[in-house]
Order: sequence, then C-alpha cells, then structure tokens
Amino acid sequence: MKKQALGKGLSALLENSGTDITTRNIGAAGGQTVGSISSLSIEQIETNPFNPRTNFEKDALAELCDSIKEHGIIQPLTVRKLGRDKYQLISGERRFRASQLAGLTEVPCYIRIANDQNMLEMALVENIQREDLNAIEVGLSYQRLIDECDLTQEKLSQKLGKSRSNIANFLRLLKLPALIQVGIREGAISMGHARALVSAGDEAVQVNIFNKIIENNLSVREVEALIKDQREPELNGSNSADDVQENSSKKETAALSDSILDFKNRLSESLAAKIVISADNKGRGKIVINFESQEQLDRIIEAIGNPATTVNA
Repeated sequence: MKKQALGKGLSALLENSGTDITTRNIGAAGGQTVGSISSLSIEQIETNPFNPRTNFEKDALAELCDSIKEHGIIQPLTVRKLGRDKYQLISGERRFRASQLAGLTEVPCYIRIANDQNMLEMALVENIQREDLNAIEVGLSYQRLIDECDLTQEKLSQKLGKSRSNIANFLRLLKLPALIQVGIREGAISMGHARALVSAGDEAVQVNIFNKIIENNLSVREVEALIKDQREPELNGSNSADDVQENSSKKETAALSDSILDFKNRLSESLAAKIVISADNKGRGKIVINFESQEQLDRIIEAIGNPATTVNA
C-alpha cells in the first residue's frame, strides 16, 4: 500500500488571506504561489555572502553562458525575498553569473521567503501531482525537494508514495545535455526515449542519438537497439563478454542440481531476464542477472523489491 502523499488541502490554505504568505508584498512576483516561477530583473538579485563556493571556473562559465544564449535557463534560480524589490540567491550562482555574461536582463526564479519551508514542501508535492507537468519539470521539483527541504531519495519516495527507482529516473534526466532537456520539455521525445539516452554514453553520443531520433522519428525500441548496437563493438574485443559468460555458464550449470536449475528457470521467468548461476565444488558461486536496457533494469529492480515476485528454491 502506498503511503499517503502530502499536498491535500493546499489550495484551501492558499485561498485564506490570513495564511497566504506568497501574494502579499512580493513585488515583481505578486500573485504567484510558492513553487511557481517568476521572472526577476538581474539588478534585483544579490549573491549570497555565505555561499561556500567562491571560485567559478571561467571556461565552465563560458560554456554555460553559450548554452543559456542558445537554450535559455533550463533550471530556474532560487532566491529569498529581502526588502523592497530585493532578492538574495539561495542556489544557482553559476547560472546567475553565466546569465550576466550572456547579457540577460531577467532570469526565471523560484521565490522563497522567511519560514516558508513547510509551505514550499507542500506546494512542490502538490505541484508534482499535476498531470500536465513534463518530465523535466517533475525532475526539477524532485531535486528542489531534496536540496531545499533536506530530503533523501528514500524520504521523498515515502512522501510521494512513489518508488525510489521512479524518483531516480526523473533525477537522471537532469544530467542530460541542455539540448536534450529542451527536447523533453517541448515534447520532441518521450520519457522512454530520455531514459534510454541517459545510459547511451557521454554527452556527444547522447546528442548524436537524440538528433537521429528527431530526424528519423525513432521509437523507444529502435533507440534501445541502436544503443545496444553501438556498444557491441566494445564487447567484441576478446570473443565478446556475453559469449564468454554463455560458454562458462554451460560448463558450470551442468553440475547444478535439478532444484537449482528449476529455481534458475523460475527466477528468469519471474524477472523476465536471463539468469546465470555458477557454483564450485565448495558450494560457493554467484547469480548473475542480465539486462539490456535501463528500462529493463528498472523493471528488475521493481520486481525484486516486490515480495510477490520472491522465488523460493
């Protein structure tokens, strides 16, 4: 049974003028609610003097500046409301500095005010429940809850009533190149495409495959096959790792008992994956679960975490 998620009743709370801390005296963000994005003038924002990070590599800032010029700011800054029309950075100083280099006059920001931790948490959780959010927006909301509300993936999983693998899948998307993140936000590729791209290789490989998806309208299965084909040459250097494992398994499974072989077959069927069991004469050995895509691995993780799939020897 999923644990009850937060967020219920938030709308009623925000409609109460006595408790609504997000629509009074917020200046440029008037009418916005916690968790929404507002555009603020760069001149209104000051850096945080307590930020432990003081050195910003020039080359990295220049690359981020170029990315912002081409794609805009993918992840909004987070600021704290100070006095009249003034805000202080909580997170995103690299993006702030790169935006200045790019010549931007305004930047998208999440606005925080004093003592609004619980409000922020509730608002973000409620925001995640919306059906019209794209995968990047969901990932950003997860990351904000982890960073700003001091949550682990495990605690976040409990609050949202979602599996840890679900949380991890969305967070992985934030590591994709900006070009691909924009494609996800604009609906050019699906969540399935994005999950496949996460494990495709380095940034250059990911962008190359992304472009092929757009140009050839590739399905998720076609993308997974393409990634697999690109990886096979890496495995073929010494007679292929799969072939070596296969040959080894044939020799070693011959000595396995019928009960172990039966267990192996039932486990393979339960997980929908290839299983290799090996053992020596002293009873020591290993069980190997093979997977061919990130999606299949996620299914295996879900299945192992589900008591219903437990297989008894």
